[in-house]
Formats: sequence, structure tokens, C-alpha cells
Amino acid sequence: MRAFIVGEIDHPPALTTISDCTPGPGELLVRNKACGLNFADLLMIRGKYQDTPTAPFTLGMEVGGIVEALGPGVTGPAPGTRVAVFGGSGGLADLGVYPADRAVVLPDPVDFETAAALQIAYGTSHVALEHKARLKPGETLVVLGAAGGVGLTAVELGHLMGATVIAVARGEDKLAIAGAAGADHLIDADAPDLRDQIRALGSADVVYDAVGGDLFRAAFRAMKPEGRILVIGHASGDVPQIPANHLLVKNIDVLGFYWGGYLKFRPEIVTQSLTTLFRWAAEGRIKPHISHVLPLERAQEGLDLLKTRASTGKVVITL
Repeated sequence: MRAFIVGEIDHPPALTTISDCTPGPGELLVRNKACGLNFADLLMIRGKYQDTPTAPFTLGMEVGGIVEALGPGVTGPAPGTRVAVFGGSGGLADLGVYPADRAVVLPDPVDFETAAALQIAYGTSHVALEHKARLKPGETLVVLGAAGGVGLTAVELGHLMGATVIAVARGEDKLAIAGAAGADHLIDADAPDLRDQIRALGSADVVYDAVGGDLFRAAFRAMKPEGRILVIGHASGDVPQIPANHLLVKNIDVLGFYWGGYLKFRPEIVTQSLTTLFRWAAEGRIKPHISHVLPLERAQEGLDLLKTRASTGKVVITL
């Protein structure tokens, strides 16, 4: 089978032919049909991601596909079932072996590209906003990096959950995409007075930050008392330092959030969330924005789109 493999950390991955894989106890074999790319894939290549496998390994964290076979002791989903699976790696290959308890059966209206694009981006935002930040209808949500892979889903879900959404993104084109996803207010990330603009719109109850750096610092200073700021990531490369005295004075909560971590200590939260999200997708209430769909042979091109921030929403590789 074909696989897009990192043979050595900090070296470019390559499309290679390897032996077919076989599911072990508690696992299932999936014929991968689509795989979503993520910023974490870029970190894995450099060995900088917190869950980087030991090299050599196949890239690709989230897939949609068809169950081919079950490992010993596994009772389902049955071969032939359409599923979505977060495997953490292994998705950029014709076949993948994954823990059976991570497979979520896809409703009929949901295609494989949607399954591959939805899991991490929507799952991250849904669990972060609902479970972690306890976002309520009528509250004001500020989304930093609002046209990125996870930021755009935070805009869409925040709107769906009844919040007033302020989207912060760079440039008119990306702001237009955030507006189409349901943002009520749009602010250019290059604005010199971001803090004042957020304050003029009523300040923030919840800040969703996947960027870090100066945007974090500006939004942090524009929060309401008892506001909650979600630390999703730091794509800018600048990990902000948080002044503890400001937390004290304004009674602000800073909430660290890593979606994949829940698979280790409370996996039922992820499974329940994905079941809800796929139901919403089947009902047409959410729809992942996929800016590029590329074949496996162009996987490196897809990663380059993420690296240069030339994509909006998700990049999906089809097999």
C-alpha cells in the first residue's frame, strides 16, 4: 500500500510503498478514503508535537473511510461500515489500523471529506466552548485566527450556540469567510487598536485563541470580569506569558485546552461530542469549510498550504 511517511525526524516526508497492515486486539482496519491535514502534522515532522510517534511513521491524524476488517475481540463496527476515526497518525495511507473504540459511524448524508475535515477542528471548538468555557447564549465570544482550521469552526459553533461572535483575522478575504460562517463583527488582525475595538463592542466573555503573541495580549486586556480565555495553541510561534496579577484583579480564568488529551483520560467526552457534530452535519446545521482537496500524491503541497497559511479552513487529502 501507499503511505506518506516521516522516515526521520526533521526530514521531509515521502510517499512510499509499504506492506499492508493487520489489526490487532482492540483494533480495526480501515480503508482510508479522506484525511484532514492539521498544523500538528507540521509539528510532528519536526518532532515538536506532544504526541509525535517514533519514526518512521505515517502522517495523517483524522480520517473518513470504510471498515475492512476487525481485530481479535472486536465486535464492530462491521466490515463495510462507513466511519470517522481520529487515529493520531496513519491517515495518509491506503489502509490504517486504529483503536476500535475511536470509530464513530457516519450518518448517510455525511461524505468522507466532511468526516475527515470535521473531527479535530469542530471537535476542538465544540468541547472547548461547551465543556471547558461553558459558553452561554448572549455572551460575547472573540475568536483569534478566525479564518484558520479551528478558528472558523469556533465562529460557526459560537454563532450556533447563541453567542455574539467577534472574528479577528488578517485581511478582507479571510474576514469575509469568517463573516459568512456567522461572525457578527469583523476586526483585522493587523489593527493597531485591537483591544479598543473589542472593548467598543462590549468586551469579551470568552476568548478563543489559537494564535498567541500580540493578539492574545490585546484580547486578554479586553476581557470582562469573570471572562474565560481558551488557550488552544500558539500558531504565531509566540507563547504569551500571562500576568497573574491581572487574573486576580479581574477574576479571569485562563483555560488550557488540548482536545487529544481527552482521549486519554475522558474519551467519552470526545465520542459524545463527535456524535453530536456528525448529527448536526447530517442535518445541515454545520458544514466544514474545505479550501483544498488534493490526492495523496500532492500531500506535500497540502502541508505547504498550511505552512504558508495559504489555506482557509481545512485541507483534505483523498485516497
